[in-house]
Amino acid sequence: MLLRIRSKDGNFRYQMEPTDDIAVLLSKILEASPNADPTTMTISDQPRGNEVPIVSLKGRNLKSIGVNHGDLLFVSYKDKVESTAISEPSSSTAPQVPASDEKRVWELVTEDAVDSYWRSSDGKIPRGRDPIFCKHGLKGMCDYCMPLEPYDAAFHKENSIKHLSYHAYLKKLAPKTATSSASFLPPLDPLSYRVKTPCPTGGHPAWPAGICTSCQPSAITLQSQPFRMVDHLEIASMDIVDRFLQSWRMTGLQRFGWMIGRYEPYDKVPMGIKAVVEAIYEPPQEGELDGLTLGLPWEDEQRIRRIAEEATTPLTVVGYIFTDLDPTEEDRTKNVFKRHPGSFYISSLEAIFAAVMQNTNPTPSKSSPTGKFSSRLVTAILTGTEDGQVDVSAYQVSAQAEAMVEADMIEASVDPGIVRVKEEDRSQDTARYVPDVFFSFKNEYGLEVKKSAKPAFPVEYLLVNVTHGFPQNPSPMFRSTAFKIENRQGLEDQTVDSVLSSLVSLNAPDIVESKKMIPGQAHKTFELAKWLSDLHLIAFLDTTQLLSPDDMKILIKVASSPTLLEDVSQLDPLLATDGWQTLMTFARESAPRNTKSSSAMDEDIPQDVLDQIAAEQAASGGSGAGARICPHCTYENYHGGNDCEVCGLPLQ
Repeated sequence: MLLRIRSKDGNFRYQMEPTDDIAVLLSKILEASPNADPTTMTISDQPRGNEVPIVSLKGRNLKSIGVNHGDLLFVSYKDKVESTAISEPSSSTAPQVPASDEKRVWELVTEDAVDSYWRSSDGKIPRGRDPIFCKHGLKGMCDYCMPLEPYDAAFHKENSIKHLSYHAYLKKLAPKTATSSASFLPPLDPLSYRVKTPCPTGGHPAWPAGICTSCQPSAITLQSQPFRMVDHLEIASMDIVDRFLQSWRMTGLQRFGWMIGRYEPYDKVPMGIKAVVEAIYEPPQEGELDGLTLGLPWEDEQRIRRIAEEATTPLTVVGYIFTDLDPTEEDRTKNVFKRHPGSFYISSLEAIFAAVMQNTNPTPSKSSPTGKFSSRLVTAILTGTEDGQVDVSAYQVSAQAEAMVEADMIEASVDPGIVRVKEEDRSQDTARYVPDVFFSFKNEYGLEVKKSAKPAFPVEYLLVNVTHGFPQNPSPMFRSTAFKIENRQGLEDQTVDSVLSSLVSLNAPDIVESKKMIPGQAHKTFELAKWLSDLHLIAFLDTTQLLSPDDMKILIKVASSPTLLEDVSQLDPLLATDGWQTLMTFARESAPRNTKSSSAMDEDIPQDVLDQIAAEQAASGGSGAGARICPHCTYENYHGGNDCEVCGLPLQ
């Protein structure tokens, strides 16, 4: 087969065999470029990006790395004199060549379970037999009934699917002839708008002292992202949202929370992925009528992530949600419709915040040379609808937005629907290079027009829409939302006394293992199990140290079990732990008990009985015609009780 090589020394053609080792190609390149340093030589299928050191491919043939007849490969390297001057003298003259079985960065990545699921599937869209055009037998197949590729444009347009799913986009990018080409050249190329420091050519001082076309980023053209990392946001139960909104309903202050959940396949989109929200954790914050103040990074992040990972189905932070609700003046039960096509869907400040959060929560990917690509963190907003009700809106920002925020190129403006491009800065401490930025739109004549994005551009160019909804048959992992929510000081306070009191009211100290259970007592066990299945309760118990770390793991496993309310024996592992027995001891001894006071007992006694008691006491010569003076507060008590009506202390 014929291979074309392009380097800084020119264009070359080599006649190769598919079974030839990569070392054969390396030797031919060195013959044409004798001054090239093989330790610095990289190869790529693109002019810029996806570079892979050629020495790391030693031991593999051309066919295994996805090279085909007629391919054009781009080779870059440093000269021996240049590399020798830069590097330190080495005691060994032979270059260190990685072993052929050495793992590269993207091969060491552990992806999410949903990624492993879709990588093991071809993702093709099945089609039934066409009654008009199919002329073959039942077991035959033709162009009218053969499965479609997951990125088929006609199918997406017919089903009103705006974006390709992440794995459908990978299928579209990856070569179809070589099975292991992904391990050779990952198809994704993470965006970076930063100046390369030091410069690859090494011909000038590093930025900001110098810059050239090799180290400066190219011009940016903002465009709609063809794919999205998450296709759908599903909240497991309406109770989760209602519980989150309860704080705003009582105070009118805006609220923020992290969505805890997992990623699953989504069958409404070819090779789709959905984020399933099982709980909302509220970090410390200060709410206001038109915004909120939030501390980042939130202090309990690692602890909450650890608890979520211990669930029966491991959970993680899949996004965040916040309220933007403003009651109307005419009807306080309805909300202002402020996010619509005439204003904005997500403000520039919120878009930049989303980009920062997505940059700090990247998605592990074997299809990226860095092992990470973009993010699956979803932004959800609870805002007013056109009819004044409350609805969820879900978004992500594009990879371009993530790269622009990382390069410190954009900032929020006074107009929420406009993003401002920052000015270039060449000072030593705050150096910032801003390339030319353009965006295209259709003018009044229907023509595509490209316009400079400086000094500002619409925020819609950075957004990716995400659909949302609730399941028809809710089956949440956590069955209860009754426990008080964290960080709602003065509104809901989490205390150990409230936990112990609830355990006593549920008769938890009397509940035994299923083998020792008396018939007819299963409902009490299920009530306790439902109450324990609450992430807010689990997170609070983790801070009390009443349960050991091992007992907490058992509690999380039990509380998140899918058969918790079906099998009475699911609680047995928890009931057998030492930590649970200790907690039950505290519940028996320390929980507040609901006992009636003497004054309450007096209210239950008829008045004629009290009069008779008073008459008997007066006949027996009681002081003050039946009055008893309290030795503590000197109040004269005429009732027949044993405690003072004012101070409640004993009269004797």
